[in-house]
Amino acid sequence: MKPDTARFLKDLHELRQIGKFKTGVHRPTYSPDDMASREWLMRRMEEVGLEPEMDGVGNVLGRCKASGPKLLAGSHIETQNEAGWLDGALGVVGALALARAGLPVDVVAFADEEGHFDCGFLGSRSAIGDLGEDEIDAARDRTRGTPLREALRAAGLEGRARMRLDPARYRGYFEMHIEQGTTLENANERVGVVTGIVAIWQYRLIVEGRQDHAGGTTMAERRDAGLTAVRLLAEIDREFPRVCGERTTWTTGRIALDPGAPSVIPGRAEVLFQFRDVSIEVLERLEATLFRLVQESNRRERCPTRIETLRKPMPALCDPAMMDALSTAAEERAPGAWRRMPSGAGHDAQNLARVMPAAMLFTPSIGGISHHWAEDTREEDLALGLEVLCAGAEKYLAG
Repeated sequence: MKPDTARFLKDLHELRQIGKFKTGVHRPTYSPDDMASREWLMRRMEEVGLEPEMDGVGNVLGRCKASGPKLLAGSHIETQNEAGWLDGALGVVGALALARAGLPVDVVAFADEEGHFDCGFLGSRSAIGDLGEDEIDAARDRTRGTPLREALRAAGLEGRARMRLDPARYRGYFEMHIEQGTTLENANERVGVVTGIVAIWQYRLIVEGRQDHAGGTTMAERRDAGLTAVRLLAEIDREFPRVCGERTTWTTGRIALDPGAPSVIPGRAEVLFQFRDVSIEVLERLEATLFRLVQESNRRERCPTRIETLRKPMPALCDPAMMDALSTAAEERAPGAWRRMPSGAGHDAQNLARVMPAAMLFTPSIGGISHHWAEDTREEDLALGLEVLCAGAEKYLAG
C-alpha cells in the first residue's frame, strides 16, 4: 500500500498557512488560528471518509467507518509561540495520509500538547481519562494567566462533552514527528524508530531571603535569595554529571526574583527546574541528588530553599512489535540510513502508551531546530517518513 506523498505534502503546506509566521507558524492553543486549523482538519477528515468530531477540550478525532481492528494515529496541531510548521502537524497530516491510503485508522489531533496551559498534555490526558475537572478549573495559560475555563468558553468549546478513547477499539497508536535534535542529521540518517519517550520530572525551588536596600545593606548583612538560587543551580550543574545517564538533560526554565528591581535585594527567588531520562533508576538518582544539594544549601546559606514537586510522570517504552514493524519498513526503504533512538522530548504518545501499544517515528530536522520558526525538513525526508510509517503500520496490522 503506497501513500499519496504529493497530497500529503500539499496538506502540510496548506496547513502552515493558518497562523503563518515568517517561515513558521504561530498557533497557540485555542487562539483563532488554532481553532481554524481544527476546522480545516475536520474538513480533510470528511474528504477521506472519516467521521470527525471535536470535543470539549478541542481534541479532534476522525473515526474510520470500516469494521475490524483499527489503528489510532496522530499528534497535535497547535504550536509553541512563533514556532515551526512541522512539530505536531507532521504526525496529524501523516495520519490523515494513512487513512487516505486505505488503512483502518482513526486520526486524532490532541489539544495543547505544547503546554500553553499548566495541566500538562491536556488533550491526550483527557482522552485517556487522566484529567479531572478540578485540574481544568485550576489551569491557567502560562503566558497571560487566562483561566482554562475562560479560554474554552471563548473558543466555543464550553458545554461540549470530553471524548474518552476506547483502548479495545485499537491495535495501537502511531505518531510521526520531527526529530528534536541533531542525531539523525549528524549521522547522515533519515529515519529514527523511537525506543522510548523520556519522563520529565519538574520541580519548583523556592528560596526565601530578606528584601532590603541595595545600597544601605552591607554584604555581611544580606540575605540575598537570588544569589542563593544561583549558587544552588551551579552546584546542581556540577553534581548531576556524576549521576546522570547517557541521554539525561536538565534545564532551568525560569528564574523569577521578587521584587525584581535593580536597587532592591531580592527577598524571594522562584526557580522552575526539570530533568529528563527514559530510565526510572536514573530519574530517582537525579531526584535524590537534587534533594541532597538543597539540604546542603540549607546548612550553608542564610536563605532557606524548599522544593515543590510539580510533576513526576513515568517514561514510556515503545511497543516491541510496533518498533519491529517500523524497523523492517525503514530498512526496506532507507537501508543503513536509520536507527533506533529514544525521544528526548515528551509527546502525547507517552500517555497513549499507558492504555495501548504505542510507537513513534522520527524524521530529521535541518540543523536540529525545533520550537522555532526556522524549523524545517527536506521534503524528500518527509515523504520517506510517510512511506515508512505507512509500510510499518501495514506490517503491524498484518502481524
